[in-house]
Amino acid sequence: MRSRRYDVPPLDQLLAFEAAARNLSFTRAGEELFLSQSAVSRQIQALETDLGTRLFERKTRALALTEDGHALFRVTQGVLQSLHDSAQRLRHAAGSRMVTVTTTPGFAALWLIPRLATFTRDHPGIDVRLSTGHELVNLERAGVDLAIRYGPEEQAEGHVTLFGETVFPVCAPALRDNPMCPLRTPEDLREQVLLYMDDTRTAWLDWDLWFHALGLRDFHPAGRLHFSHYDQLIHAAVAGQGVALGRDPLLRDLLRDGQLVTPFQRDAVSSRTYYLVESLATRMTDHVKAFKSWVIEAARAESPATSAPLESRG
Repeated sequence: MRSRRYDVPPLDQLLAFEAAARNLSFTRAGEELFLSQSAVSRQIQALETDLGTRLFERKTRALALTEDGHALFRVTQGVLQSLHDSAQRLRHAAGSRMVTVTTTPGFAALWLIPRLATFTRDHPGIDVRLSTGHELVNLERAGVDLAIRYGPEEQAEGHVTLFGETVFPVCAPALRDNPMCPLRTPEDLREQVLLYMDDTRTAWLDWDLWFHALGLRDFHPAGRLHFSHYDQLIHAAVAGQGVALGRDPLLRDLLRDGQLVTPFQRDAVSSRTYYLVESLATRMTDHVKAFKSWVIEAARAESPATSAPLESRG
């Protein structure tokens, strides 16, 4: 006979269940909890055995909650959220001075990390934890203080806009000045390897769209290289492996240092923007406000100048 005051399943099983139910995927739940898919599956099986009921309908290529699963999910999510909020309040009340920031891998590698030293120098008592990814996480549930997000301008409504961006071709200086096939006009790109992003979330930032904007039809480069992350693509451009579509201000440091150059001035104003989202649970704490003020000041100091339309750039 069980004699515990609260006869509840183990917390690890509930965490695995909540993540799997929210994502409807054992694989994505495992990625979120840093567990293997099989480990999540075992946790769910143990929970189902303990409760004596099935929580999921396991189909060939899909996962669905049973009626009991739906009922448990509602309760579990509410309880875990309450525990999370209480723990957050206690941590901050105890004097924790860590700021957790989430953003995209490209923004972190190319813009934020190179500038973080100025923040840590001026705020030695505040630690920064950086988390990167493309998912729009729930800040309160994930224990994140601030998110620097990238998306259409309408998504930034109600939040602090850091800056917009302009888009233009960039390459290594040696590639531009190669006497065998120099880069002087967009037509010269036919003799070059172009660097592409495979991520469908950045499909708008695609060479085909850029060529279309310039009125270049049936454009076939000498070769293509594809990447899953923008910072990887830019590292390849710096190494002289091809021509990339650059984004200002993300590449301003590399352009200033001469590691990248713009072979010709044909740029476009992007419809995307970078904006700041705050956690309602921690936005009033002094260390979070300090980081927010710093990143806003750093961004506004480097806001890209407004570019003229493509058609008027020569």
